[in-house]
Parts: sequence; structure tokens; C-alpha cells
Amino acid sequence: MIVASEAIVIHSLRYGESDLIVSLFTKTSGLRSYLLKGILKSKKGKIRASFFQPLTLLEIEASHKNKGTLERIKEAKPLIQYQTLHTDLIKSSVVFFLSEVLKNAIREQETNEDLFQYLKTILLWLDGHDTISNFHISFLIKLTQYLGFYPDTSEISTQFFNMRDGCFQSDSSNVYCVEGVHIEKFKEFLGTTFEESMSIKLSRGIRNNVLSMLLVYFELHLHGFRKPKSISVLNEIFN
Repeated sequence: MIVASEAIVIHSLRYGESDLIVSLFTKTSGLRSYLLKGILKSKKGKIRASFFQPLTLLEIEASHKNKGTLERIKEAKPLIQYQTLHTDLIKSSVVFFLSEVLKNAIREQETNEDLFQYLKTILLWLDGHDTISNFHISFLIKLTQYLGFYPDTSEISTQFFNMRDGCFQSDSSNVYCVEGVHIEKFKEFLGTTFEESMSIKLSRGIRNNVLSMLLVYFELHLHGFRKPKSISVLNEIFN
């Protein structure tokens, strides 16, 4: 079946001397993996290796056999040319972190246009803004809306956040209940826009604690999710 779709590059892996295996989150078919034969040695082909940098937005035409094997891309071109995402050191570090998160978080070969539109929108937002120190935290929180475990805020005025159950409560009922200044700051992000969340004041320690808590939250709610290796680089950049 020939499919035309917008797509977001999630991950790419060198295979042999000249091939790439790339994972794309497509608008029409969810997460798909493709084998790009000879792309690392080809200088004249229409499909270039540079198109497959992390989180690049593409337009593709692909052949899908839907048998759980690697699919083939017939044509590809950038959907939008980023201005800063892959050239600004800070933003490229954020992009690398986001791609690691998405690699672990998105598994299904199912259409999820709402999630695709969210990712496309926030990537363009990141490309066009410079005040981004809280971006990765806001991104993770809003991502939970599309993955099905956004925190229940009906008791947000209470002291503890129960990471296992995803709710706020007045007492500690298990080892995954956490409290403290970082939880009060976490509450400030809930229900805010990206623009508003950039104004939330966080110290180095609090920002690290909020991020660490969120990654544990993801591990509890997504089977097989692993903490991104790039977290140390991200913490260093924003501190």
C-alpha cells in the first residue's frame, strides 16, 4: 500500500556501511520503521541522510506492507525548514532529549493525529522562541495528556502527589507519594500554556527535582520507558 503522509523523525540508526534504519512518527499510520538502503553513500538521490536529523518534519511517500517488517520510503522532503532547532546548541540539546523521550514513549503503529499535531505545534513553537528553560518540563507534562496519564487535578490543593495513581492527596499511601517545594512548583505547570510556563521561576535544584520526578512518573505509566541518557546534558545547560 502506498501512503503519503507528514512525518516526524524520532530516531535513526546506521545499518552497515551505507544504510539507515529510521523510525518516523507518521500522521496517518503512527510509528513506522524504514530501511533506507545506500543513503549514506548516495550523493545524487532525492532522499538525503540530512533529512533524518532528530525531530525533522517531513513529507513522505512510502510503501507499507503492514507485516511488522521494515517499510520502504519512496520519496521524502522537508515539510518545514527549521531556523534554529538544529543549529542552536541549547535547542539541539533539547531536541535530542525530546527524541529520546519519544523513542521510549511512542510504540504503537496506530494513527494518533492529535499527538502528531501536538508534536508538530510544539516543535515549531520551540523553533521560534528563545526563552525555553522550562520547555522540556512543560513538554513532558502536556505529553501525558496524549499518552493517557495526565495528572488528576481535582485535589491539587493537597500536599502529596501520588505518582503511581496520578493524583494529588492529603496523605502518603505508598512509596510513590512525593511532597515538597518541587511538587508545589509542578502544580504551577498544570493547566498553563507554553508561554505562561516559561515564566515559572525555578532554581537549579528544583528544576532538576521536577524533571526527575516526571521521568519516574513516565516509567511508572509506560511499560519499557527508560530515563533518557541526555538528561545530564540538559540539566547542565539549563543550570
